[in-house]
Amino acid sequence: MPIPIVNSIASWFLKKRFHQIELFLKYPHDVQNELLFGLLKTAKDTEIGKTYDFASIKSYEDFNQRLPVVNYEVIQPQIERSRLGEQNIFWPGTIKWFAKSSGTTNAKSKFIPVSTASLEECHYAAGKDLLCMYLNNNPESQLFTGKSLRLGGSKELYKENGTVFGDLSAILIDNMPFWAEFSSTPSSKVSLMSEWETKMQAIVDETINENVTSLAGVPSWMLVLLNNVLEETGKDSLFDIWPNLEVYFHGGVSFNPYIEQYRSILPKKSFKYYEIYNASEGFFAIQDQNYSGDLLLMLDYGIFYEFIPMDAYGTKEQKVIPLSEVKLNTNYAVIITTNAGLWRYKIGDTVRFVSLNPYRIKVSGRTKHHINAFGEELIIENAEDALKKVCKRTGAEIVDYTAAPIFMKGKEKGAHEWLIEFKTPPENFNYFSELFDNALKALNSDYEAKRYNNMTLNKPTIHQARHNLFYDWLKQNDKLGGQHKVPRLSNTRDYIDELLSLNS
Repeated sequence: MPIPIVNSIASWFLKKRFHQIELFLKYPHDVQNELLFGLLKTAKDTEIGKTYDFASIKSYEDFNQRLPVVNYEVIQPQIERSRLGEQNIFWPGTIKWFAKSSGTTNAKSKFIPVSTASLEECHYAAGKDLLCMYLNNNPESQLFTGKSLRLGGSKELYKENGTVFGDLSAILIDNMPFWAEFSSTPSSKVSLMSEWETKMQAIVDETINENVTSLAGVPSWMLVLLNNVLEETGKDSLFDIWPNLEVYFHGGVSFNPYIEQYRSILPKKSFKYYEIYNASEGFFAIQDQNYSGDLLLMLDYGIFYEFIPMDAYGTKEQKVIPLSEVKLNTNYAVIITTNAGLWRYKIGDTVRFVSLNPYRIKVSGRTKHHINAFGEELIIENAEDALKKVCKRTGAEIVDYTAAPIFMKGKEKGAHEWLIEFKTPPENFNYFSELFDNALKALNSDYEAKRYNNMTLNKPTIHQARHNLFYDWLKQNDKLGGQHKVPRLSNTRDYIDELLSLNS
């Protein structure tokens, strides 16, 4: 189909969809409230609907008081029953698909339900919205002249008891309409290969001769793939291989540690980066503007949002609030109720709002991925902002990292211990460490207070990781590819001690 016709079709869909988007931009609380009661009505005759008498819930206050906030461990028995083929437990009808996720703080596999409604009204709807927003912002785009290089998870789909589980990306690829195959590379056969290293070579072989116009995938694993492509072809720039490449749609982990490496292999100022915020549990937010790090919270994907201020998270003072009560620049844990049967579920992420009209967010970290051994409340956002600033000052480039506390012993004070794998190490590690410490102080007043005169915390200890340390650790733990990633910050020393033992 000629590109002008494709763009015209996309423009028509965009205008139609923008009317709906404008609705939740203008009336966000009404849209969310209506969505909540739609979910309650749909599920009123399920097991959970009868347990909590959904039919009698008449207000958000009723909902808030009646249903508990839960994590995966609480609902795991219900999910296991559903996986064994029981129906109508937490969502009407049969749940056929389950997105397998190891999480980032728990090695135990999680199986997140994916209903037909969530597949169509959330995940696929978000993919269409992302393309529409991009085309609206870039009317001269030639996106449809070529293919999108997609990098999905490394797991095959496994069938059991009539239900199917695997990486979310595998479920999405397996259920895509037939025409989507023609606009994507590699083929579904290669995309769903289970052995990661074999799959990477197969992707290189299958894509280097395609006309790739966009990239889509997790930054860490996409960078590994792209470097393999450059090594295979002997080129320095991806534009020498794919001259029409114009945008990278990324999500899954923070882009900050990788941005300079991408710019070095994609050396065009006109090249675009578009961030998305999605997970096995749903698709939540989309970058809707060129050259912006803010994400528009999508309020009509069948997901009702609630939030817990992180300053009281896990305490007796913890309070759950609806979207209408959030404030700017406050860290919140995200609670979701979805059209896949998750009811007041803690997804483990934290966000902060950078705009309330419309509601735009930044992902600030994980509820469990922080260091707070000494009251310093160091979150991932602090760490990655500091590393980005220091790398810019020193010319260093980072591949991956992890950090953990050095606990107090006797009269010895505590500290933070960092293990960093560099693509380009700093010339002076002491200077790098000093700049990093000062950057963290500037970003986090609690950290600064604990570091004042070494009162509670000594300066950070930084080790240089050997080449491929984190890759080898992931491989050893059968976590190559997909959404798997190294835990960046931890309140325990479990990860860093294991990694340090391998760092030789």
